[in-house]
Amino acid sequence: MTDPLGKISEGQGVVAKIRNFLSGFIGYVEAGNRRTADKMLRETISMRFEEQWSRMSELQREFISSGNLELVDDLEAAAIKIRTFADRIKTASYGYSGFFDAVNINKDEIQKLYEFDLSMLEKSEQVGRAVDNVEQSIGTDGLPASIRNLVSLSQEVIDIYNRREEVILSI
Repeated sequence: MTDPLGKISEGQGVVAKIRNFLSGFIGYVEAGNRRTADKMLRETISMRFEEQWSRMSELQREFISSGNLELVDDLEAAAIKIRTFADRIKTASYGYSGFFDAVNINKDEIQKLYEFDLSMLEKSEQVGRAVDNVEQSIGTDGLPASIRNLVSLSQEVIDIYNRREEVILSI
């Protein structure tokens, strides 16, 4: 598997970093392609988080099978946050909530939105590593801490998206 974070370091600037994350990314720069690019980006972000949600669900099934029922609820806190976030991204309006037609977004504002988008892509990798850590911690004293870390990262993802929406609403 290629290292997306390594690919990010190859790019120059936020748009290039996003382009490096998503092969085939059209880019937001051309006004006619903004909606298509936004749709592609959101579908990718949603898909990456849905993959992590599936992994968490599998871990919950393992906890149930092994009789670790107290861990199921702990992990459920993270799973609900990730599932809700993935659904929210997938069902959001494309093209920054339809504002491309009604509002002229300036370069600084679009740069802020790019930064949020890149941050969500990077968080998908961090959440993946946190799920890896939970898997590796099974049977150790570090398992509760690894689950708490995953719950915390899951909330950070939601917070980033909420801040992104605030930027859009302030335009």
